[in-house]
Amino acid sequence: MIISKKILLLAAGGLVENEKGEILFMFRRGKWDLPKGKLDPGETLEECALREVEEETGVGRLELKKFLLQTLHEYEELGKVIEKKTHWFHMSTTSHQLLIPQTEEDITDLRWIAPADFEIVLRNTYPAIVEVLRAGGLL
Repeated sequence: MIISKKILLLAAGGLVENEKGEILFMFRRGKWDLPKGKLDPGETLEECALREVEEETGVGRLELKKFLLQTLHEYEELGKVIEKKTHWFHMSTTSHQLLIPQTEEDITDLRWIAPADFEIVLRNTYPAIVEVLRAGGLL
C-alpha cells in the first residue's frame, strides 16, 4: 500500500475593491479567480497578499482593510497532493490604474466587475472564490 503525504502550502490573496465598489477579477486557466499566491520565506501573510495582487494585476497603491477568511483546497501537481491554505484580505485601491495581467502565470484578462454583474464570475469560478465573496459581504 502506498501512502501519499500531502504538502501544505501557505498562500495569501486579495479581494480588491475600487472607489466604485467594483471588485478586481482575473481570468486564469479558463476560470474567474482572485489574485493570490504562495508565501515567500520571511514574508508575513499581509505582505504576501499585497505583493501577489500587485504582481498578478499590476495594481498598486493598495490599502489593506481587514482579514476575511482562510480557504483550503487540494490539487495534484507532478504526482503530489498539494493542500493550499489561502488567507484572504479585503483591500482597496483606485480604478485609475493600468491593469497588467501576469501572463507567465496564465492570466489572460483582468476586469473590475460590479456586484450586480457577478453572474459572469459565478457561472465559472471556484467554490473558494464564492466563499471569499460571501465573507466580503458581496453575496
